[in-house]
Amino acid sequence: MDLLLRGGLVIDTEPSPVAMSGVDVLVSDGRIAAVGPGLVSESATVIDCTGRIVLPGFVDTHRHLWQTVLRSVASDVSLGQYIDVVLRSAGPRVRPEDVHAGTFAGALECLDSGITTVQDYAYSPTFAHASASVSALQASGIRALFGYGQPVFGPASAASDVARAAELADSLVSTALAPMGPSFAEMDEVVRTWELARGLGMRVVVHVGNGPTAGAPISALKAAGLLSSAITFVHGNSLEDAELSLIASAGAGVSIAPAVEARMGHGGPVVGRLRRLGVTTGLGVDVVSAVAGDMFSLMRATLMSASFGDVHVTPADVLRMATVEGAAAIGMDDRIGSLRVGKQADLVVLRANDVNLVGGVAHDPVNAVVTAAHPGNVELVMVGGRVVKRDGRLLTAGDPDAVLASAAHLVA
Repeated sequence: MDLLLRGGLVIDTEPSPVAMSGVDVLVSDGRIAAVGPGLVSESATVIDCTGRIVLPGFVDTHRHLWQTVLRSVASDVSLGQYIDVVLRSAGPRVRPEDVHAGTFAGALECLDSGITTVQDYAYSPTFAHASASVSALQASGIRALFGYGQPVFGPASAASDVARAAELADSLVSTALAPMGPSFAEMDEVVRTWELARGLGMRVVVHVGNGPTAGAPISALKAAGLLSSAITFVHGNSLEDAELSLIASAGAGVSIAPAVEARMGHGGPVVGRLRRLGVTTGLGVDVVSAVAGDMFSLMRATLMSASFGDVHVTPADVLRMATVEGAAAIGMDDRIGSLRVGKQADLVVLRANDVNLVGGVAHDPVNAVVTAAHPGNVELVMVGGRVVKRDGRLLTAGDPDAVLASAAHLVA
């Protein structure tokens, strides 16, 4: 079905965020067909966007969705304590049904707040866990980059299981490998997993820092011939500038999670250094076991953390990280992240006349979205031209009983 979003305050993000009043967006066959004033389509269903902000869907570049069933259990702990509480204690008890419940609920939480694409760094000790994750993502209607997550403790996943998981991909859910990586695994294991990903045509998404195994993990990857643009590094707060520069030169991306990184003590804020060194940067919630799960909170955490660096980061910069630059950080900017004609119609509509936005929208709509908007302003969400939220309500119902059952099982 063709849709015509009529007369909105449209914010595009490519090449840089710009707000345009009284602009229409035409969606045809799930893609953006035209953007401009006074568009005409005899076949399209018209959605009146007067008094509304229309912008590209947000891109969460790193989240462990399954941890939705552990919401807030690690809100007052250090990184080491988080590993004990979530991975050492709860991890061995996680069943495929727990992964499904958490992933499904987490994906709906994303959609409800305007996140249309999420990189799910999944928990996959077995193929059944991976299958449960992908099934939940597909049921939710979200666009996702499913990361087959290697167990943190114990042997790495079998190559045959990773290959089977790659075959579960469809038009909305694509696959990546999420291994331990050079910061935490020996190089022979790193080479094996990187070659596995390369053979399956999968992107690599990996946590990174200066140790404990490799003090200069990016240099180690480069020396082994493994550094490429098909990698998304996560965090990286403790990396030296020289390591970050190697990432930039390779054309790889970095996903930062400022709220979690500040709360758990990953190291000093890195967003300013990434901007100075020209590193493609996306934003990630990471874990709702510790922080909020919406992009608005995350954008504000990013903006606040940027004040600790030597580079001025603007709200417009942050909005790009939440959209088109985030898409680039996970290798998807050819499909999503902006309103360029031909891209997938992943869109968010906010009520601009809500009390928390109305004054700011009159002055600077981009700044208002980043500094003042919240999930309650989200009226409509579209993924690939399919409406998944309308009139402020999700069209797919969640399963709170499943979440509660898994939560009780894991924290008992």
